[in-house]
Amino acid sequence: MRLVLLGPPGAGKGTQAVILSEKLGIPHISTGDLFRANIGEGTDLGKEAQEYIDAGKLVPTELTARMVKARLQEDDAKDGFLLDGFPRTVEQADILNGFLEEFGTKLDGVINYQVSEDVVVERMLGRGRADDNEDTIRTRLEVYRSETAPLIDYYGDQIINITAEGTVEDINARTLEALQH
Repeated sequence: MRLVLLGPPGAGKGTQAVILSEKLGIPHISTGDLFRANIGEGTDLGKEAQEYIDAGKLVPTELTARMVKARLQEDDAKDGFLLDGFPRTVEQADILNGFLEEFGTKLDGVINYQVSEDVVVERMLGRGRADDNEDTIRTRLEVYRSETAPLIDYYGDQIINITAEGTVEDINARTLEALQH
């Protein structure tokens, strides 16, 4: 199964991805983990990414896309994957479609975790991270709405909407049930 996970920050994508990866037997590919792995292993892509990070800049789409493409070509991802954090924009979705066409495959679905803004703020404040205060959380939600939410229209009938409120187990059960249909 080849899936993309969407949803605002704090929707629980990462948590669900870990459980789904295990239950579906496919790798969870998170762009954050990819950056850390490439930087930690000192790969050429990692060194390039580190230069941007050290300069306080966002890693450019083109570099992120090259990391994702390389990861999708690894053996464990040949039969499926869960992509978390890529694509974040319509431009990145176009790039991903190009990779999939090149590999002779396509996505099986795009899971969109839906959660109210108040629940997101409450969850993220509850994590106790230094950079999680209400203003920064609401700013991140605004960035999500402007940059990532347009993917919901982009993917159209490939979208599988999941209510991401309730227990982790409930959300996972709703996700697995939706994937059966």
